[in-house]
This record gives sequence, structure tokens and C-alpha cells, in this order.
Amino acid sequence: MMNLSINGQSRLSDSPPDTPLLWVLREELRMTGTRYGCGLGLCGSCTVHINGQAVRSCQLKVSEVGSAAITTIEGLHPANAHPVQKAWVEIQVPQCGYCQSGQIMQAAALLAQNPNPTEKEIVEGMNGNLCRCATYPRIVGAVKRAAKLMKEKQNA
Repeated sequence: MMNLSINGQSRLSDSPPDTPLLWVLREELRMTGTRYGCGLGLCGSCTVHINGQAVRSCQLKVSEVGSAAITTIEGLHPANAHPVQKAWVEIQVPQCGYCQSGQIMQAAALLAQNPNPTEKEIVEGMNGNLCRCATYPRIVGAVKRAAKLMKEKQNA
């Protein structure tokens, strides 16, 4: 049994060590907010945070996680009120919504590292997260808005 730290809680997994983290999250632990997209780490739908860094969970074996802190979309904020989540709703980013949990996790990691990114830095930081509906202008706008919300919260 592996003991995983997911969203601040200890969770046990008896999956084989070479099982992708994505499948442990979705199939064993029933945390379905993290999505399967391509299975090759190319689309970003499966993005989670490992010790605060955005990682493609379809490419990470559960045995490679060790004692690292895993954060999924379910654990980003207990009330879904992370500035990125708020901005996503305010800007009305999703169309079909399938890729959005990965987009949000990538954006949150980007803003944690760079709280005041330029538009170019946002595009570069979100590169590799694909959206079938091509809502990229709204995604960029929401990341800008989230950065502003974070700054307002810090100054309050």
C-alpha cells in the first residue's frame, strides 16, 4: 500500500507502482475532476500540482510521487473560490468545459510562480494546455483577471 498526500489528506492506494497517477486519482480514489485527455502528456487535461508544480498526471507513475503533496482541482480551494476559479466563472471561460480543470491547475501554478505575468508570459505558461473549443482569448483574459484578484486580495 502506498500512502499518498492528496489535497492535504492521507489516502491509501494499492495500485501497482507503474500505474499512472491519473488512474489512481480517477479510478481508485474516484477524484474525477482530473480529466483524461490524450494519455501522452500533450493536452494538459490531467494537470495536477505536485509540490506546487504543474504536472501531467497521465505521465507520472504513482510510485514516483513518494511523499510529495498532490493537489487536484478538488483541492485547489475548499469552496472553489481560488482567484483563478473566480476569474474563470467571471470571464465565462468554458465552452464544453472538458479541459478546464487542467487549464485552471496550470494557471494557478503559473500565477504562484509569477503573480504578475505579461500576456506573452501567460501564453507561454499556458502553452501545451489544449482547448478543443479554442477559448484561448478567454483563458488569457481569465489569467489576467485572476492575477488582478490576487493582487487586490494581497493589498487588502
